[in-house]
Amino acid sequence: MQKGNIGVTTENIFPVIKKFLYSDHEIFIREIVSNAVDATQKLKTLANKGDFKGETGELKVCVKVDKDNGTITVSDRGLGMTEEEIDKYINQIAFSGANDFLDKYKDDANAIIGHFGLGFYSSFMVSKKVEIVTKSYQEGAKAVKWSCDGSPSYEIEETEKADRGTDIIMYIDDDCKEFLEKNKIEELLRKYCRFLPVPVAFGKKTEWKDGKQVDTEEDNVINNTTPIWTKKPSDLKDEDYKEFYRELYPMSDEPLFWIHLNVDYPFNLTGVLYFPKIKNNIELQRNKIQLYCNQVYVTDSVEGIVPDFLTLLHGVIDSPDIPLNVSRSYLQSDSNVKKISSYITKKVSDRLQSLFKNDRKEFEQKWDDIKIFINYGMLTQDDFYDKAKNFALFKDCDGKYFTFEEYQQLIKDNQTDKDGNLIYLYAQNKEAQYSYIEAAKNKGYSVLLLDGQLDTPIVSMLERKFEKSRFTRV
Repeated sequence: MQKGNIGVTTENIFPVIKKFLYSDHEIFIREIVSNAVDATQKLKTLANKGDFKGETGELKVCVKVDKDNGTITVSDRGLGMTEEEIDKYINQIAFSGANDFLDKYKDDANAIIGHFGLGFYSSFMVSKKVEIVTKSYQEGAKAVKWSCDGSPSYEIEETEKADRGTDIIMYIDDDCKEFLEKNKIEELLRKYCRFLPVPVAFGKKTEWKDGKQVDTEEDNVINNTTPIWTKKPSDLKDEDYKEFYRELYPMSDEPLFWIHLNVDYPFNLTGVLYFPKIKNNIELQRNKIQLYCNQVYVTDSVEGIVPDFLTLLHGVIDSPDIPLNVSRSYLQSDSNVKKISSYITKKVSDRLQSLFKNDRKEFEQKWDDIKIFINYGMLTQDDFYDKAKNFALFKDCDGKYFTFEEYQQLIKDNQTDKDGNLIYLYAQNKEAQYSYIEAAKNKGYSVLLLDGQLDTPIVSMLERKFEKSRFTRV
């Protein structure tokens, strides 16, 4: 048996992990399961290249909660580790000037973990003791067991393990007992791991038998390993997109339409963004875009990654170029993120433009539902206004639709005042202003219906943008 101290320059890394990472300690499950998935995928790669000759067999990650013993175990049949590898990856956390580093990062739990590849150490946020039982895929490798109780000292000994791969056994701390509840872990797995590329099994599926729930033989796999954004748009039908939308938002109306993102230059980005039917309240619609990094869930507050008006869209963005553990301030200053943001704006306006061009009738039918969203974009992003002014529509009191240009042509002969200003007449309420609308129409004038949530600021904006134009209530 070997004993030693973990190579950190400070005795107090564990209290730090405990304390600073406390606010967000549910992410331990994401980190440990992601590591298991990585080890599994690396083994697949070696097998494909012919560097691993053995049987890969069924490759999955298993998560087990044992309430009686107070443990959570995450097991994989991936690469496994040799004693040397444990020493290199687990024992030598290369800290340089640990104290400066802690000062710099003390407010940002995620940054600590991400910056130092400390994924595994996040297990100590919830555990009083952690064991690694592992056996490398390499021929003749011996199984080893590493254990550590949250002080810098650890023990490594040889052990028995039939199969290659790694078990991480976490002895959950007394103040984190909620993580021993099956429901809690299932909820977190569904949050962080629901689209991981390797099956993650959490216990067995249950069924009712003789009045109680009993386990079946079948694994309770909690993830969809090939979500829609990993597939080619040409292989997908409309129904597939709608099905996926229902999977993400079980209680929602059908989306109006969607955009499949797929970029590999100058950064990698895939995803599917949906235009939801927006009810009156904009705020309720926000934060429905989920951000992933290689199918691992990162966050659903994407301000700074997508322009403000696009936070009304729903769906998924996945980019390996967005680091998994990021601080908000980092996202706002990162140049990759800025590129992603302007790319998404461009994709959205291109898609709207092509919908308008290819099927104007359908576009007009959806206009009342997407208007708020396009207005919001025009109000908040100049570059979006420049594109949108070609497909944004006015609607008159008879329910006819016009582009800005078409409408200008329509009224210029009849609605220009003596100073040469074009007069746009509008009503905000068709019923209440009915007699005025009729009076104007009898004089041969056209009246616009501007009864939307953002129409008042839109009027002031258009008065600035259009030359020699005034908007006047009917």
